[in-house]
Amino acid sequence: MNIGIFTDTYLPQINGVVSSIVTLEEQLKKQGHNVYIFTISHPQADDNKSYVYRIPSLPFVFLKDHRVGIIYSQKLVNRVKKLKLDIILSQTEFSLGFLAKLISKKLDVPMVHTYHTMYEEYMHYISKGVEFSPELARKYSKMFCNSVDGIVAPTQKTKDLLLSYGVKKPIEVIPTGINFAPFSPSRYTQEDIRTLKEQYHLPQDAPTVLFVGRIAKEKSIDFVLDAFPEVVRHIPKAKFFIVGDGPETSNLKEQVRELQLEDSVIFAGLQPWATIGKFYQLGDVFVSASVSETQGLTFAEAMAAGLPVVAKHDESIEALVQDDYNGRKFITKEELSKALIDLLEDERYRKTLSVHAMSSVAPLSDEIFGQNAMAYYQRILAAKQEAKNQAKAKKHLIKPKKQK
Repeated sequence: MNIGIFTDTYLPQINGVVSSIVTLEEQLKKQGHNVYIFTISHPQADDNKSYVYRIPSLPFVFLKDHRVGIIYSQKLVNRVKKLKLDIILSQTEFSLGFLAKLISKKLDVPMVHTYHTMYEEYMHYISKGVEFSPELARKYSKMFCNSVDGIVAPTQKTKDLLLSYGVKKPIEVIPTGINFAPFSPSRYTQEDIRTLKEQYHLPQDAPTVLFVGRIAKEKSIDFVLDAFPEVVRHIPKAKFFIVGDGPETSNLKEQVRELQLEDSVIFAGLQPWATIGKFYQLGDVFVSASVSETQGLTFAEAMAAGLPVVAKHDESIEALVQDDYNGRKFITKEELSKALIDLLEDERYRKTLSVHAMSSVAPLSDEIFGQNAMAYYQRILAAKQEAKNQAKAKKHLIKPKKQK
């Protein structure tokens, strides 16, 4: 098939949505399909791939590290028409999502939408001086999702959320799969890890807590920092290694100074997607206090790297992170500190959870994800065709009255 993926976020950006899109793209190609990516222009983009179409974009006024596309272009519509798309897969509810809907309607191409983001958790970005609310986010999500042919939800939590909004279109739960290879410890030598630690002045023997992701308010990294002084009090050599960048970086660095954690916290900044797997090898434990995830792909990536995950209780990861089996769960700051201390101090306990973590993510293979996604797309296409056939048959049954 000819498949168009429309997204506001794509390489060189690094986040869970991009990970999901790249995995889907790779699996659909392996199945023999032609995949075309429609996304925004980006200052750091250096790809010259013929199947990636970038449209002009501007910085998003509320999020300086995000951009929005200037969506309408008759030239682009004509170009898409020549590709003879069989299905459109939208990955955003905003600029490229609008374009996907426009082209879907104009060219009569079925459209399946993946709902990646719980916008109720993100309204703080656009509420400064503007009247936006979680209720508006819910209404907007309902409107957008009810205008497509089918919806993919990464977790049951996301599906339940959309149903509570009043979404009526078919919703399929399809967890995003992972290519385990880049995160496997066997891929890297001890020299690789030693060199990387030296680059970031991370002592070779330091017990290390790792975070990988966007440095944003909804990730609640400040909560982890508040719990970390207690960890350092018990384990003076402990380090908190943060990989990523985002709007909260300067605030978190100020918090580190206030907590006098300058010698215990390392900000590694944004890293290229091609090398992100190596950074997971620096940690002994992965941590996240976020409850805004729709799936928690970084949790699965960490587990594929053999890291026990210490995560805040949340419905989106109930099936993935099992307390005292492949990780630890917490609610309070005190519970978080204790979980980190327990894992960092007890190597045998940590390694047991590590083995369980690696086995737990086996069902999340990228190949199974690709197969499940394609099976759903084919059902949507079949339903769309059946609806067309019924409409055509009904039209022929209604014969015009003969004039006297």
